Amino acid sequence: MLIDATAVPADRGGVGRYVDSLVAALDEDGARITVACQPRDARLYAELAPRSRVLPTPTATSTRTARLTWEQTSLPRLARRLGVDVVHSPHYTMPLALNTASVVTLHDATFFTDATLHSSVKARFFRAWTITALRRASLCVVPSQATADELGKVARVDPASLEIIQHGVDTERFHPPSPAEVKAARDAVGLGRTPYVAFLGALEPRKNVPALIRGFARAVSRMPEPPALVLAGQPGWDTQVERALDAVPHRLRVIRAGYLPFETLAGFLGGAELVAYPSLGEGFGLPVLEAMACGACVLTTRRLSLPEVGGDAVAYCGVGAGDVASALVELLGDPSRRAALAAAAQRRAKEFSWATTAERHREAYARAAHDHRRRR
Repeated sequence: MLIDATAVPADRGGVGRYVDSLVAALDEDGARITVACQPRDARLYAELAPRSRVLPTPTATSTRTARLTWEQTSLPRLARRLGVDVVHSPHYTMPLALNTASVVTLHDATFFTDATLHSSVKARFFRAWTITALRRASLCVVPSQATADELGKVARVDPASLEIIQHGVDTERFHPPSPAEVKAARDAVGLGRTPYVAFLGALEPRKNVPALIRGFARAVSRMPEPPALVLAGQPGWDTQVERALDAVPHRLRVIRAGYLPFETLAGFLGGAELVAYPSLGEGFGLPVLEAMACGACVLTTRRLSLPEVGGDAVAYCGVGAGDVASALVELLGDPSRRAALAAAAQRRAKEFSWATTAERHREAYARAAHDHRRRR
């Protein structure tokens, strides 16, 4: 198998963690893989997959246009030269002039169902490539039943033709933290001893952060010693975030922590009073699973795939600020329920593993190769 990891951004969000963890688990499982990656990631993948072949692409692939050009021209030639059976494109796009089996991962369908949550250029780009992958790839992988069902509606594809493979969770990075890890995370965001509600994710419209900010302000405004709200993650393009922050009363503390190093995430998530993730829709919901693995009490929504991840081990709310506020009031006022949810979340998170994800991907690769040979 040849895995094209060149689309993985330097700052590892959900897609990056999916690719990195899959590569490591496939290597651990003994799969024969080659990883094509950006030069900056060559050392990382050599460490993640020491038994596999890592091929850095030319430095000219650092921009999206250059990467896509490489994907369409050089990647097919590389696949032929290596004699691979399957090329896995893990982020929507794929080489069109490929003579071998192809597997494409489609992470969600919100570019169709909630296009306004994305920039117009991004939505058009990923809609076009989703349709192309569904028509041209030997097999498409999706991370949830919800995503398969949504693609069935918007792209007129039989959901049964899609391979549903849930993500896992990296228990080395995401685990119930030690007191030292919690202190390190608190120090990293300047919290001191203040209790806090945590959010982890990009500040983009789909994450519904303005509703979280407004709901938090309503929920804690009358508390004599209110917790802080800490927003951790990459800056996004949600212009409503600043407006929501401007409306927060001065006595309440909202911290924009920015991108946190991986080594602080277990302490950050597990050390929170609760983790709030009121997303408008996810293809899977990896941040929810990672918070669960850290033993956090998690508040999220029932949109799309999130109940597939959280089950009965998380609390749910609507997507409006009032809904978020009511749920926060209830949870912050009930330590015993938070503790029960945290324990249930930790147990449920153990049902998700990257080893299982890798095994299912190997089955998908075999299916794709078989179907490709049969069609020739």
